[in-house]
Amino acid sequence: MKSSKFASTAFTHVALVLLSILFVLPLLWMLSTSLKPITETLSNPPRWIPSKVLWSNYPDAIKYNSDQLGYIPFLVYLRNTVIVTILTVTGAVISNALVAYSFARLKWKGRDAFFALTLATMMIPFPVLMVPTFSLFRWLGWVGTFKPLWVPAFFASAFSIFLLRQFFKTIPMELSEAAKLDGCSEFRIFTDIIAPLAKPALMVVALFTFMGSWNDFLGPLIYLVDQKTFTLSLGLSAYQTQHGGTPWNLLMAATLLVILPVIIVFFFAQKVFIQGIATSGLK
Repeated sequence: MKSSKFASTAFTHVALVLLSILFVLPLLWMLSTSLKPITETLSNPPRWIPSKVLWSNYPDAIKYNSDQLGYIPFLVYLRNTVIVTILTVTGAVISNALVAYSFARLKWKGRDAFFALTLATMMIPFPVLMVPTFSLFRWLGWVGTFKPLWVPAFFASAFSIFLLRQFFKTIPMELSEAAKLDGCSEFRIFTDIIAPLAKPALMVVALFTFMGSWNDFLGPLIYLVDQKTFTLSLGLSAYQTQHGGTPWNLLMAATLLVILPVIIVFFFAQKVFIQGIATSGLK
């Protein structure tokens, strides 16, 4: 019996290790390419270990001069991305928490119908909304600015609303009723009682929003027109040329620098992330 259980556990661990290696391979290849001389990036057969490790590719990627755009202001792209991401995460956490609290803890006519309608918006594909949304932002005069990238975050999203609502419904209503007896307003109940208890779920929303905003390419591609306002994901395209000669080692170095913050954030927040998912009705 014990041997059978040990064999099952060993098989599970081996399968998980093999799958993890499969997912890590692209990252390892990116790291390997970022340290190679340009002559070895497209060698056949491919070389995993460069003949000479060039750590200088990373500062060179930051100071790279493109044939099409000239000097690539990598640090400017970083600043723009940080600004957009902070505003987007702030707006998403505040707006989704307030709307989800209303759907979960407040009783008002048509609440369930409006919640069902909110979830139904998840079935609308983005290409259907892309043209009318662009027309709206152009009418407002926001094209070419950061506003189309972060202002919509202050109007909540269906998935995050659903996630937070499921968590809020697990909090006993007796806490809110006791607070009302002590004279607390709904807003104070939300800020002093519900929000502190919902930190894991709020962290999940913040993490999802951070990854989506940091890696967003389509939004900046549609709305940003000046290189000085480009974000990192859009700025990476400047390393590629239309007529060949792309410095793949520098492109991979720049790409690793872009995804590094996401890896770090997820590594340190994974415990809270898993806790928030497990306790939000999605386990």
